[in-house]
Amino acid sequence: MSTTTRINRLRELRIKRLEWVRALKDTLFISLGVVSAAFGLKGFLLPNQFLDGGVMGISLLAHIVTGISLPWLVVLLNLPFILVAYTQVSRLFAIKTLIAVAVLAGVLAVVDFPLITEDKLLISVFGGFFLGAGIGLSIRGGSVIDGTEVLAIYSSRKTTLTVGDIILIFNIIIFSVAAYLINMETALYAILTYLVASKTVDFVVHGIEEYTSVIIISDKSQEIQKAIIETMGRGVTILKGTSGYGKRGHQAKDHDVIFSVITRLELQKLKTEIAKIDENAFVVENSVNDIKGGMIKKRPLQD
Repeated sequence: MSTTTRINRLRELRIKRLEWVRALKDTLFISLGVVSAAFGLKGFLLPNQFLDGGVMGISLLAHIVTGISLPWLVVLLNLPFILVAYTQVSRLFAIKTLIAVAVLAGVLAVVDFPLITEDKLLISVFGGFFLGAGIGLSIRGGSVIDGTEVLAIYSSRKTTLTVGDIILIFNIIIFSVAAYLINMETALYAILTYLVASKTVDFVVHGIEEYTSVIIISDKSQEIQKAIIETMGRGVTILKGTSGYGKRGHQAKDHDVIFSVITRLELQKLKTEIAKIDENAFVVENSVNDIKGGMIKKRPLQD
């Protein structure tokens, strides 16, 4: 066996190992997210007829008003957003989201969680916490169990509104309808639940905003650039840089520095693609509140 063949086989084995590790982590995160969200819903919110924001809030509101089974509502109301995710994010993301939503509905249907408390403040805070933790863990696993973010990202590409603006407007409508159909107190507690859930999501995903800018320095920059463009469908900007003082002392060596902007839903996939090519690549991430321009006009992914 030649040296080149041996190197290629070792590289293939390393790539497979990374893919299996990533798949196991994603499965673990999504599973924990589903259990946490189900516990927040059935242990706190649902028995006390409390609401949240987003698609889950619509599901809870429809369940309270119509009496339709919550598991069915969770699946049916998320389906349109999963279809949007299929065309706007990736097929893999849409499939993982569909599975996560279906499993959540199944857990809600067959697993009985004890009623934890009837105190309204505790219901809002801890119901929102466990629901937010579930959504955040699902995002860490490369999926979502609430389609609001997918809708917001899609709508921001078609309008002048930011992702944050769209989510805010979406939830204002939900809370206003809740105040009209149920009562103002329920709507106010729903706002508190949503705020707690939202902050918990940010905490679980380490404060990552809707967009993340990434700077990558690697001796294999051309391969990484190709992976970002062809595998992820994202644009890149190549900056010219020269290395300075590092662990090997002073080295005046020219580098191609890769700059790209992605959504937070794609961050874990990008890290995996980089690790497949160069485990020692220097990667810097920065949170971005919102952007307009080239990244929005995304090429279809080649999954």
